[in-house]
Amino acid sequence: MDEVAVIMKTWASYVAMLVVQVAYGGTNIIVKMALAKGMNRLVLLVYRHVLAVLLLAPFAYVLERKQRPSLSFWVIVKIFVLASIGITIHLNVFYAGLGYTSPTVASALSNAIPALTFLMAVLIRMEKVEIGSARGRAKLGGALTCIVGSLIFTFWKGGYLFKSILERPLIHVHEYDTKSGATDVPKHQNWMTGSALILTSHIAWCTWLIFQGIVYKIYPAPLSLNALICLFALLQSSFLAIFFCRDPALWRLEWDVQLLAIIYSGLVTSILANNLQIWCISNNGPVFAAMFSPLSLVFVAIFSAIAFAERLHLGSVMGAFVIIVGLYCVLWGKRADDLATGPCKKGKGFDGGNTMQIPETTNSPFPITSERK
Repeated sequence: MDEVAVIMKTWASYVAMLVVQVAYGGTNIIVKMALAKGMNRLVLLVYRHVLAVLLLAPFAYVLERKQRPSLSFWVIVKIFVLASIGITIHLNVFYAGLGYTSPTVASALSNAIPALTFLMAVLIRMEKVEIGSARGRAKLGGALTCIVGSLIFTFWKGGYLFKSILERPLIHVHEYDTKSGATDVPKHQNWMTGSALILTSHIAWCTWLIFQGIVYKIYPAPLSLNALICLFALLQSSFLAIFFCRDPALWRLEWDVQLLAIIYSGLVTSILANNLQIWCISNNGPVFAAMFSPLSLVFVAIFSAIAFAERLHLGSVMGAFVIIVGLYCVLWGKRADDLATGPCKKGKGFDGGNTMQIPETTNSPFPITSERK
């Protein structure tokens, strides 16, 4: 019976992360359309998290009354930092990069997230690498290959521009090139700037994935944790908006794609996807959650090729290919680890056989010790 329950839980984790990646891919597309229509990214973040807090907080309060631990000062500080890294910093930089590029570029660069997360996990000893074994070399080499692929994707475009599937875009988010009969991608300099910003935002996202697993250990109430993250993100974004979004016209909403972006990102991303991801990280670890990032590329690439008539450079395609090769080297290495050592047991939430032990009351704001079994 226990074995059946473990199998069902494993499959539930796979399905949950599939839903998460489709949700994130949809966010990339809808937010890009909203930004192209002139929506301010800080205004989007404020409205998004107002909606998320209003809908999520009552459920968190009622459903987790008995399992929610008390909030100490340092737990509040950790959740505040978690919101700063994963929401305020990540999304502001990501949306800025998305404004320069396209949803496909954003999704393609997300393929570097598993490798970056793995390297960070290695540095803080949440993930163990045996350099002497083939699987250890595959994981480390694959992670470095992903980083090389990300650099190729960002800084080398190549001379050839692939044709789009359709002659004319169904949805206009870039200037239409009447000579080539397709929507062209942003200019080279903007493309590089946008790619660099998105890659930077993914570094913040990887940090958030790892730190989220650590915070969950001391505050194991996923709905309440997500509600607090959204609340702090709302406060931080509102504070920034006081200085950068004083024009009342920026806050005016109409029945258009901008309102759709707020509703979709608030309901689907901040509530559904984030809660599913917190659950998966608590059971399988941050590296497991990061491994599903490439799935959004398939969804977004197909949609963008049809709806936006998007065209890609040769260098971008080659960079994405190198990233995927590196990714699956890491996947093979982790799969070999699982076969050799067995899957991690319930309660650990991290791969590699390490348990993060964090005292609930301590004089240090971020204590991390690693215990090897």
